[in-house]
Amino acid sequence: MLFFSFYKSLVGKEITVELKNDLSITGLLQSVDQFLNIKLKDIKVNEEDKYPYMISVKNCFIRGSVVRYVHLPAEDVDVETLQDHSRLEAREQKKQNKQHQEQTNQKTSTTTTSTTA
Repeated sequence: MLFFSFYKSLVGKEITVELKNDLSITGLLQSVDQFLNIKLKDIKVNEEDKYPYMISVKNCFIRGSVVRYVHLPAEDVDVETLQDHSRLEAREQKKQNKQHQEQTNQKTSTTTTSTTA
């Protein structure tokens, strides 16, 4: 969810999306969803001579699974906030894993005790 929240903060900014088929599209980020599907408007293809059929396209929807890279303007990336949120998310994940491990251990010890009795 970290990247989803991060991308939502970039709505209205110009980004470049590089697809797995080597097509690079620059446009204004209109929306993004939890699957990291991206909707761009006022797009421009970076290599128009290689993809002439894309010249007339002005808006596009990009499925998250076909994205290779998302290039962001450096001034729009708050590195400190991103690092803080990623640490917090990692800490919460570690806590959840520890609780799950303790529950699993309790179930195992209860099962062992009842089978030996």
